[in-house]
Amino acid sequence: MNKENVSDYDSGWKEVIPLYFEEFITFFFPKIHGEIDFKAGFEFLDKEFNKIVKDSAEKKRYVDKLVKVYLKNGREKWLLIHIEVQSGYDKEFAKRLYIYNYRISDRFNKEVITLAVLTDENENYRPDNYKTSRWGCEISFKYPLIKLIDFKDKIDIQKAVNPFEIITFAHLKNLETKKNYDDKLFWKITLVKALYKKGLSKDDILNLYRFLDWIMVLPEDIKLKFHEEIIKHEEESNMPFITTAESIGIEKGIKKGIKKGIEKGIKKGVLDRSGDDVIEVLEIRFGFVHDKTIKTIKQIKEAKTLKILLRKAVTVGSLEDFDKILLDC
Repeated sequence: MNKENVSDYDSGWKEVIPLYFEEFITFFFPKIHGEIDFKAGFEFLDKEFNKIVKDSAEKKRYVDKLVKVYLKNGREKWLLIHIEVQSGYDKEFAKRLYIYNYRISDRFNKEVITLAVLTDENENYRPDNYKTSRWGCEISFKYPLIKLIDFKDKIDIQKAVNPFEIITFAHLKNLETKKNYDDKLFWKITLVKALYKKGLSKDDILNLYRFLDWIMVLPEDIKLKFHEEIIKHEEESNMPFITTAESIGIEKGIKKGIKKGIEKGIKKGVLDRSGDDVIEVLEIRFGFVHDKTIKTIKQIKEAKTLKILLRKAVTVGSLEDFDKILLDC
């Protein structure tokens, strides 16, 4: 996993855990879920956590979350949960969690529960405790550990309802396909279509789509195929959730001339489906547009047709291919 993809991958987890914190606990730590009073609310303390670890010698970036929760038992008003998502081998992992745990406890004078999620493929890498002893002085620190690869073949994506079932399944398929981009394309399309079938809200679909886009990274040419397939599916199902928020794909998406064309389209207003927008995107992408093509576009007044043409202008591979599409309109 290159540095750019690691950054995107970490960003995906950092965003999705606060959005679906209860679902995160429900799926990965069901016994803990039963003791937390989610009706009383919860609070993410990211700023406080950053202050606690800012002087740490650690140079690497990790997905860390600190959450204030309330318990159902009535004896303890609230405590803190420290969540860590780790994407690769780290020989100091358990020691670091121990250090963070006591620093958080010292700062707040509250009980701190550490939870770890490992996303790597190493079956034997399962650091779930930290121990040290000398001359009768001993330290022992143990914490719940989840390994995503343990969920392989245990999730039916068609029946999955918890967002983290979908997220875990996507992660496993991303590991499985690696650089087999045709298979990765198939599973990314399958997963996005599954989001629609589940009757999820528009916000949930966009949130989960954003996570899929972060971790299941496709080369530019295959990414175009993906966007075209999703646009087609949305038009057929009459649920334009993702493509009405085209900036998600655009910001993550298409570089060089294509990216410039999309960004220009966004600045002018994607919802303004005028012929001028279509022409301008084509000009930015390909440097020029034939007079005959310009004349044909300007004669089209139907908003739905112009909307389709603008999307095609963003994704089409050449002016010749665009002219063929134009003939069918």
